[in-house]
Amino acid sequence: MTISRRKALAVIGGGTILAATAGGALFAATRTPSKALAPWSAAGGYEEPRRRALSYAILAPNPHNRQPWLVDLSTEDTVILHRDTARDLPHTDPYARQLTIGLGCFLELMVMAAAETGHRVDLTLYPDGEDGPVAHARFASGGLRDPLFAHVPERRSCKEPFEDTPVSQAAVDRLAPYAGIITEPQQVAALRALTWRAWETETFTPRTLKESVDLMRFGKAEINANPDGIDLGGAFLEALMAVGMVGPAAQMDPQSTGFKEGVRIYQEMLEATPAYAVITTPHNSRIEQIDAGRRWLRLNLVTTSLGLALHPVSQALQEFPEMAPHYEEAHRLLAAPGHTVQMLGRLGHGPAVDRSPRWPLETRIIG
Repeated sequence: MTISRRKALAVIGGGTILAATAGGALFAATRTPSKALAPWSAAGGYEEPRRRALSYAILAPNPHNRQPWLVDLSTEDTVILHRDTARDLPHTDPYARQLTIGLGCFLELMVMAAAETGHRVDLTLYPDGEDGPVAHARFASGGLRDPLFAHVPERRSCKEPFEDTPVSQAAVDRLAPYAGIITEPQQVAALRALTWRAWETETFTPRTLKESVDLMRFGKAEINANPDGIDLGGAFLEALMAVGMVGPAAQMDPQSTGFKEGVRIYQEMLEATPAYAVITTPHNSRIEQIDAGRRWLRLNLVTTSLGLALHPVSQALQEFPEMAPHYEEAHRLLAAPGHTVQMLGRLGHGPAVDRSPRWPLETRIIG
């Protein structure tokens, strides 16, 4: 997430870090991590159908931008998808539920991209059980193009305050096939409070905070070197890094100025939420988690087509002990008895935001 001018100025209390000089302007102009963003412009640049589809699939949303996919292409016309366990989130996602949802997003985008070249993808999920590959995907002729695919280049997760503008009933109706949409003021207020308490719990639990901080990439050089995790870039943030106000040590210290301002900024963002989207499943099987991811990807593309913004705020759905009271409340508010809440997201009108870094496709192929 490239830090905005609003956020940077908040952290420095309205002071000036980067001088308004030609040198400062040149510094600002060179802070884009172009190498880490290159997979977005490279998407579709392959003749071989599987690689072409996969070049889009790697752009899928996923928790903490871990990009937990590895693909084996050694079998003709087939993609064998594995979860890269080296990218697990053992503290915030101990059962890999959220990572599995991210793999569902990946598969749905791969299927949609394959259809653009007239290919159907026959999926077999967990063919060898949950300890084996996530999916065997066989490419064959006969795919039908999906109009939602046109919105893939603009799809984002918007981690900014939303406008004080209601989500229209027409938009709610359009989104209803993919998720439950919550706009009723009392329900929205309850979810604002819940998502804030859950975020506080994750942030003030040392081991879960450290898991996130360890995945923070500070500035252009770090983002280009490791284009995953939580990217924190841009000229203003790098200026704060230069004076020691932002960095791993500051983000682990609840008494630091940067930490305190980060808490305030996140609370402001969560409060600026007019609606929510929720995806539930009758049970909590791996296949249902994959399906939830496929639905989330399509929901994200529909919101993009409507000019709306979507941002996952699933901290209350995490399954570590300190989160249990919020997990129970989320299920009481959002799910039928026995059902599982798989995804919860803020929904509204938000600003344009930058693309997230990605590892090149070649780094994700293992055979």
